[in-house]
Amino acid sequence: MKFMLLGGIAALSLGLAVQDPFDAAKVTSTKVSGPVYMLEGYGGNIGLVLTDGGPVMIDDQFAQLEDKIRAEVEELAGTKNPSYVLNTHFHGDHTGSNEGFGATSILVAHDQVRARLLAGDRRDGPAPASALPVLTHANGMTLHLGGQTVELRHFPAAHTDGDSIVLFHEAKVVHMGDIMFNGMFPLIDRGSGGTVQGYLSALKSIHEDLPSDWKVIPGHGPLAKRADIKALHDMIVATGKIVAERKADGMSMKECVAEGLPKKWDSWSWNFISTDAWIETLYQRLD
Repeated sequence: MKFMLLGGIAALSLGLAVQDPFDAAKVTSTKVSGPVYMLEGYGGNIGLVLTDGGPVMIDDQFAQLEDKIRAEVEELAGTKNPSYVLNTHFHGDHTGSNEGFGATSILVAHDQVRARLLAGDRRDGPAPASALPVLTHANGMTLHLGGQTVELRHFPAAHTDGDSIVLFHEAKVVHMGDIMFNGMFPLIDRGSGGTVQGYLSALKSIHEDLPSDWKVIPGHGPLAKRADIKALHDMIVATGKIVAERKADGMSMKECVAEGLPKKWDSWSWNFISTDAWIETLYQRLD
């Protein structure tokens, strides 16, 4: 990812030793509810549900972490090979291990995930055949496996044009993919069909439909709850209003960035989507 590469270049220019982040990464798991776990490593959060028909995994981070991911899955499920791997969208920090897992598991995703991987939109060239989802959906699908109901629900033009959330109905857990960055400014990939309005619409719809006792696995950030979905939605609305008013007053994007945002939003800035980058996203949506 961009911030990782820039950090490495800066360290090299200073003559500092650079540790490979994939070598340093540890894949760990947290029990969410019932048979559902969240796995963290280096990249988007992974979901895992244990079923009598084998484990089902949501997203698979980077290729360099495949062996570590498999080891953690085996520790939890007794097998290192998930029956299915579901991709929430096409970005490399969520599909980077598709090639390896595609040799042992059935890959499932939205139609646009397969199309973008095939076209090389993951920015590392066209994906090999084994990295491509073999089951795709246009508007959602449901897996009934070993007593667990696992539903994929598509939201158009949100983070990308191929986003799915995954609901584990018996366990009362939802994996949001990158439709949720918990407590952080989100990445909205406008070049891949994402839009601020679509992102807001998805958050509003999910929050309204989700029962209050469900737990939430975000694409990035710590384990969340339903109220955190609303907090993300409300942040986007509030900061979007600030930027829209400034633009209506004739301020350029550079001037808006220089003005910044109220300090109450400082904690949402992070190393990939800073406050400046978020203001630019909001400004560009109005073009």
